[in-house]
Amino acid sequence: MAITQSRRLSPMLATLTHETFSHPDWLFETKLDGQRFLAFRDGDDVRLMSRNRKDISRGYPELVAAFAEQDADDFVVDGEVVAFEDGRTSFAALQPRMQAREPRYASRWVEIYAYLFDLLRLDGRDTTRLPLRERKRLLADAISFTDPLRYSEHREADGEAYHREACERGWEGVIAKRADSPYVQSRSTDWLKFTCVSDQELVIGGFTDPSGSRRGFGALLVGYYDNDALVYAGKVGTGYNERTLADLRRRMDDLEQPESPFTGEIRQPGVHWVRPELVGQFGFTEWTRDGRLRHPRFKGLRRDQPARDVRRETPGA
Repeated sequence: MAITQSRRLSPMLATLTHETFSHPDWLFETKLDGQRFLAFRDGDDVRLMSRNRKDISRGYPELVAAFAEQDADDFVVDGEVVAFEDGRTSFAALQPRMQAREPRYASRWVEIYAYLFDLLRLDGRDTTRLPLRERKRLLADAISFTDPLRYSEHREADGEAYHREACERGWEGVIAKRADSPYVQSRSTDWLKFTCVSDQELVIGGFTDPSGSRRGFGALLVGYYDNDALVYAGKVGTGYNERTLADLRRRMDDLEQPESPFTGEIRQPGVHWVRPELVGQFGFTEWTRDGRLRHPRFKGLRRDQPARDVRRETPGA
């Protein structure tokens, strides 16, 4: 398959659920806090594509080199690139690599790894219709797993205990996957998210002026799309360091506009409205009854999610 055909592929996505369970027909993997990607190898050509089909190969040259060194020279694999902080994967720790204009410099001080968990193609064969358990077996045999490439291990049957362990260790959570499920290029209830912390992608629609000794801005005003309407989800004033405050302010100054991009009236003094183009990752404790984030914090910017595709994530069936 030519690399140019890769732009038509999209990764399979998990559906949020608030109910954990154990079952012998399901596999349970650690939920990682990083950047999702598909890796394509076609002979000497290697390409890494983000969730929204953007080429991110230049940002992770050590991963490109690792895939190029594999004995197999025709494959498509699914995985997540991560950086660690205090022994846990951290989206914030990965930010310098995701946002770096010159990744070759950032790679010297932000070490990354790629955890691989699925196989879409191998040696000219489409494997997406095979059961997950078989795809993972083929993946383990096809790839030589030495750093920075790592195999995403799984547990079988006991999902509830694994979820409790994940939360005790401060992980993001667990992904439950039906063992006989095919690979589909969409969100599916064959993959479910057991989360320990709430996480949500949101669109930045404005910011407030800083106060006191703080520079850059005070808080971000964020929301999500419901059809064509940008729905306000609250403001986020924590999770920023000095560098992030300055960098985000520069980006938002270039997007400033006189009107609010949100539907409905928002009464907030000292607000600067911006074109809704930037997407951030935010952690929070829960949604309030009036549709606002409780105790939100900024985790980082995303480049792999178009603003128009951001929806409020709700538990599926």
